[in-house]
Amino acid sequence: MKLDHLFDNNRAWARDIEQRTPGFFSRLQKQQSPEYLWIGCSDSRVPANEICGLLPGEMFVHRNVANVVVHSDLNCLSVVEFAIDMLKVKHIMVVGHYGCGGVRAAMDDMRIGIVDNWIRHVKDVRNQHLDWLMTVPEGDHRYNALCELNVLQQAYNICQTTMVHEAWARGQEVVVHGWVYGIHNGLINDLRMSVAAPEGLAQAYADAIDKLKQRYADEA
Repeated sequence: MKLDHLFDNNRAWARDIEQRTPGFFSRLQKQQSPEYLWIGCSDSRVPANEICGLLPGEMFVHRNVANVVVHSDLNCLSVVEFAIDMLKVKHIMVVGHYGCGGVRAAMDDMRIGIVDNWIRHVKDVRNQHLDWLMTVPEGDHRYNALCELNVLQQAYNICQTTMVHEAWARGQEVVVHGWVYGIHNGLINDLRMSVAAPEGLAQAYADAIDKLKQRYADEA
């Protein structure tokens, strides 16, 4: 099956960019200097730079199923190291999204295939907070709660990586944030966890968890 329509779309997109910003691609090929690293889900409905209104070259991106950050994932760690050491990004955003299939599978113990082993990391988050999650109404509310808890845990994990610790130790500005994107409305929900130094990590994580749980209690 030919994909000519994708090539047509590409030409139209490139033409539009060049008309709006003459010389854009000439400048882009000479320099990549994004200030942001986005670690998000592989879901095709979550285009990182478009969500934030940024052009190509303004955001470095890493994506995987359910936006997981684990210390054995050399792919993710290599991206983080390159972003910090070479690109000098100032902000790392771990971004989940409501309606995430990986989160739903973890919550409901769905069997999918080899990805079950990857989603095991999200199940660990579920198990850590299972007693509280069972107090959240079943369905979308509970899935959303696990989605948010997972983002906070993965943001915490980023802060524990050697490359982030080394950046902080040498005084480099790196701030880690936890966000969730709403596919239903196109808006980003800031989970109020932003960490700029190792000393503030434990408290920022605990405060963000407390605020999350209080918000669900208020909405009940």
